[in-house]
Amino acid sequence: MAYVGDTQIHLQDPRTGQTVGELPVTPVADLPALVERARKAGDAWARLPLESRKDGVRKLAREFLARAQAVADVLVAEIGKPPGEAWTSEIVTAQELFDGWLEMIDDELADIPVSLNPINYPGKDLALRLDPVGVIGMIMPWNYPIHLPLRTIVPAVLAGDAVVWKPSEHAARCGALLDEIFRAAFPADLVITVQGGAAQGGALVDAGVDRVVFTGSVPTGRAVARRAAERLVPCSLELGSKDAAIVLHDADLERTANGLVWGAFHNAGQDCASVERVYVDKRIHDALLAKILEATAGMAKDLGPLIDQRALDKVHGHVTAAVAAGAVVRTGGAPTGIGWHYPATVLTGVTDDMAVMRDETFGPILPIAAFDTEDEAVARADASPYGLTVSVWSRDLKRAQALASRVRVGVQYVNNCCFTGPMAGAAWSGRKESGYGATGSRFGLDALVVPRTVCVDRSRQ
Repeated sequence: MAYVGDTQIHLQDPRTGQTVGELPVTPVADLPALVERARKAGDAWARLPLESRKDGVRKLAREFLARAQAVADVLVAEIGKPPGEAWTSEIVTAQELFDGWLEMIDDELADIPVSLNPINYPGKDLALRLDPVGVIGMIMPWNYPIHLPLRTIVPAVLAGDAVVWKPSEHAARCGALLDEIFRAAFPADLVITVQGGAAQGGALVDAGVDRVVFTGSVPTGRAVARRAAERLVPCSLELGSKDAAIVLHDADLERTANGLVWGAFHNAGQDCASVERVYVDKRIHDALLAKILEATAGMAKDLGPLIDQRALDKVHGHVTAAVAAGAVVRTGGAPTGIGWHYPATVLTGVTDDMAVMRDETFGPILPIAAFDTEDEAVARADASPYGLTVSVWSRDLKRAQALASRVRVGVQYVNNCCFTGPMAGAAWSGRKESGYGATGSRFGLDALVVPRTVCVDRSRQ
């Protein structure tokens, strides 16, 4: 947790709740000048050939990997991630991100020829060229404070953009470490880090950036979108979700249970793609529940803490309200009393009108409900204001694909969940209140470039 004062961010360790230090806040008044410095650096950077920009990202990859242990250490200390999760979810995936974009960027930025009728348009060549947007203003969350910034910064600088970004105040030390890495890899001011809270985030939107990329909660996303719209600044929003899993009667129970437990409890459930509700065919409900409880017991000791007291109160509030309305706690269900730790919790007897099945929990809670028909399961999964991911678990891959395709989401899985977000070549996008825009793939690159139509006339008449 962090408290933002006028001049300092006061940091706390989520594992213990103790205060552990301070970091200076970037004055709001400095933001316009920082954006102009980034613009100047970006203009020079964009004039470099693509191969030179790729060399910059190769240097970034080397600098990042040279500090990999320091990255893991700050993730453990500041966010409370278990060391294994710090490495697999933020360091290994970063290397894959660097390699993926370096491999695909030449094709993605290549000019696109436009075919012309040579009789009607003799001697004329027409093409679409992708220019950098300019300065990307980026506001990032705390739950994946290393990988999520890199997911946009890497393609942005390859495209020729500069970036001014604000890490979450809850991940200020992670942001400061990334800032050191960027300074070592890139020309001065190409990527500028702003430290602070809501005031700095709002000021960044106002400071003259050319595009805003925001990842965070729905209420804050709405505020960012309104502020950007007033300035005619386009924005991309990756917001919350209430991701559903549908388990059909022919699912492999052991594999499904292991997948759902990982999907619900990795990063202590603090992931917009976490499995937050499960609909299971009533014929296998009890058998799957037994496997889930067994898998949950096996991973409980590896669970990290929630980010702060407010998060802990929200998670426990969802559980206690569900129990008061008739749900049954099968394991977990109460704070541990150590820092902001909450145990992996499995609930049954839940109904769709409960907050734990309706609202984003963002914690290690796995509510399980039975269904009678597949049409019912699809309808219940889709009856949500959110639309980020869905997973369907079945041995019949064709049927599972068809069912998943009926749920209005940006990402669908069969017999897996959650894992494609870091991939450079995969689009990560939402529907409904889960936001708009994309990261990853050519569709994510669209937010970082603008098309220019280029016409060359070789004729002399």
